[in-house]
Amino acid sequence: MSKQTLVEAQTEPCCTPLVREPLTEDWAGDLARMFKALGDPVRLQLLSRVASHEGGEACVCDLSVGFALTQSTISHHLKVLRETGLLQCERRGTWVYYWVVPSALAQLSAVLGSPEVSTSQLDLTALVRA
Repeated sequence: MSKQTLVEAQTEPCCTPLVREPLTEDWAGDLARMFKALGDPVRLQLLSRVASHEGGEACVCDLSVGFALTQSTISHHLKVLRETGLLQCERRGTWVYYWVVPSALAQLSAVLGSPEVSTSQLDLTALVRA
């Protein structure tokens, strides 16, 4: 291997970077809050239930089924997911309906290395600060 070939080989990255650009301090803080919220198994299950619910939104009455938790505990977990920008909700009569925020999921995907999502495509202003 020639000296020039060796130098060229050393300047090439060994693997594809996870993200296309470094995270800003604000964005890293927002993402850390989202990942922290998803670090709880109940919250991860709730987000999954909402995301997979028919029509893309779920009533709180449907979300609490199957958990050995009180309604107030479920409400707390949903509040954390809302405050981190992962869920949005709307009251309809006596029930509250939840849906996933697509831009929040896109941001999580982008930082985890999804090749089809670039950071320039994301709406970073859509995050709700906790």
